[in-house]
Amino acid sequence: MNIIELNGVSWKRENRMILEQIDWTVRQGEHWAVLGLNGSGKTTLLNMINGYIWPTKGQVSVLGHPFGTIDLRELRKSIGWVSSSLQERIQPALKAQLVVISGKYASLGLFEKPTEEDFARAERLMERLGCKHLLDSAYQTCSQGEKQKLLIARALMASPKLLILDEATNGLDFLSREALLENVAELASEPDGPTLLMVTHHIEEVLPAFGRTLLIRRGRVFAQGFSRDVLSSDSLSDFFETKVQVRWQNDRAWLSIPGKQG
Repeated sequence: MNIIELNGVSWKRENRMILEQIDWTVRQGEHWAVLGLNGSGKTTLLNMINGYIWPTKGQVSVLGHPFGTIDLRELRKSIGWVSSSLQERIQPALKAQLVVISGKYASLGLFEKPTEEDFARAERLMERLGCKHLLDSAYQTCSQGEKQKLLIARALMASPKLLILDEATNGLDFLSREALLENVAELASEPDGPTLLMVTHHIEEVLPAFGRTLLIRRGRVFAQGFSRDVLSSDSLSDFFETKVQVRWQNDRAWLSIPGKQG
């Protein structure tokens, strides 16, 4: 089963083409990074994968279900989406473990009585992500990095088949970012874990586990394929339309501008 299939997908809004002729397939067992500048169409692409918008042209299939053959509300229960913008919508006073449990019900608060198994699963997920110590903490008292870990645990609560990390490291300092990326690497290594999409502006966040990368620019696919090939100095110089240099270290790509000193 292919996890995502987009064939000739375009999306137009108010006579402006936001996405144009997107062909992209994510296969079982692959983890992908998705990179693009602001306004490139990344968020529109994610909204389409989640079934919040319908293509103007082309076909979309997610988790083996072509759009038009499944209730998209049911499909979304198998997709976890972690975004820094979600933080602002969580009830500030909600206890951390209840934030995690709310993921089972796809709600931003908790409106049903959790079961003992819900509490036990939330605790296991929090331990797995290194944030079990936050069990009884109010969400508003957690650091930015802790909040992101809780949101990942929340997304995993429903055992998704696809987990989208949408600029999940925004606002984190270097050490907090690396700690979160370490958790992501552990998730990616689990044989029964979800397929991961890492959406980012920063190529150094493309971990070795993300063996494939999609570059999107001005609503079109600029390049896609193995990360080692896509994240090259020549490819990214063309992508950014400025001369850049890529240095690989510990199987991660690091970007710099020749002649510029930090």
